[in-house]
Amino acid sequence: MLTADRLGVLEAVPARELSDRDVLRERLARDGYLFLRGLLDPADVLAFRRYYFERTGVADAHGVPREVDRAEFRRVLFGEVVPGSQYGAFCAQPALRSWYEWFLGGETFLHRRKIIRHIAPGENGIGTATQAHYDLVYLREGTDRVLSAWIPLGDCPVARGGLTYLEGSHHRVLAEEAAGTLKRPAASITADLPSLADEYEARWLIADYAAGDVVIHTAHTIHAALDNVSDQVRLSTDIRYQLSTAPIDHRWQADWHDRDGL
Repeated sequence: MLTADRLGVLEAVPARELSDRDVLRERLARDGYLFLRGLLDPADVLAFRRYYFERTGVADAHGVPREVDRAEFRRVLFGEVVPGSQYGAFCAQPALRSWYEWFLGGETFLHRRKIIRHIAPGENGIGTATQAHYDLVYLREGTDRVLSAWIPLGDCPVARGGLTYLEGSHHRVLAEEAAGTLKRPAASITADLPSLADEYEARWLIADYAAGDVVIHTAHTIHAALDNVSDQVRLSTDIRYQLSTAPIDHRWQADWHDRDGL
């Protein structure tokens, strides 16, 4: 269990800073993340949420989980939803692409491997929940300046199991990457979040997310998913943009599949 000194609040970017690119870049370098409230139109987010639940059948319109045929679910998810035009348009919508172009200062590239995660109440642990990790361990063959966007597809209070970020962790990861002294170069660091917080002498930062919110984080920032202890499915997507002129990890240029080995 996390103690009070190992738990904190994920701070949203103040409204007065949202249009100041230099300040945002300084904030990202300092904190490793940018919590952007209301970057997307909630109506667009909720429309895609409805599409996903209607097409896959994993939950009703309110997010209450349903029993589904797993084989049929996988066929629809990986054969229709992931490569489909609705998901592609959502991830490349102007509100996202134009923000990245403005922030990065040039033409952007969206990695084709884009991930949709739905976590039902009570699902947790290895193989289900997102363990503590940083993204660079999956993206070794491209630039380390790739920026991930985590997008809750609908309201996501803490109890529903959104992402949590280890405060200041990117500074240590950057130093260890540069020095080649990483003790755990594996993709997932641990599922034991309290122990990792003690090791880093840092807090896990949490927030209640709303439809329309986006969290941008660096490839070196350690993050994990909380357990879903609510009565609704947690639905989210994570996608990655970078400058088109920077090296691109070719392994991420196919549609996501949970057996693609990445």
